[in-house]
Amino acid sequence: MSKKNRESVQALFARTRHELLAFLTRRVGSNAAPDLLQETYVRILRRGDIDTIIDVNAFLRTTALNLARDFARRGECEAKYFAPGDLREEIAGSDGAPDQLYEAGEKARRLLETIDALPPRCRQVFVMRRFDDLSQDQIAERLGISRNMVEKHLRLALERCLAAGE
Repeated sequence: MSKKNRESVQALFARTRHELLAFLTRRVGSNAAPDLLQETYVRILRRGDIDTIIDVNAFLRTTALNLARDFARRGECEAKYFAPGDLREEIAGSDGAPDQLYEAGEKARRLLETIDALPPRCRQVFVMRRFDDLSQDQIAERLGISRNMVEKHLRLALERCLAAGE
């Protein structure tokens, strides 16, 4: 990246960060907003020459909105399967041995960490397929990617999830 482009991104950051942080805070809350703000600017830096972007403010806002949606989807997905307090009640009323319960909890933790560590698009495809129960064709259409790319993302996600469960 050229020095001129870095300076352009720095100026853009200085000019837009407060507004974008407020936008993200309204969408995802104050805990996650700074991380999503950082990821928004990382994505524009990865893009390269920002001078080729017609409306930089719209690009930033759209990127931030997509990141906020991904974050919200992930939270909804986790909420479907893990409710606060449920784990303690299940352990207290469970007939399983403590070592089995611990091992199951560790596997679940590793699986969630693995899903969270997937590349953003791969994670999005996996969540849409596994938890939103969308077909591969529906995912491809919604994300504007080929069905083949959806399959590649799913294969990668499944390989990593299987490896985490071992």
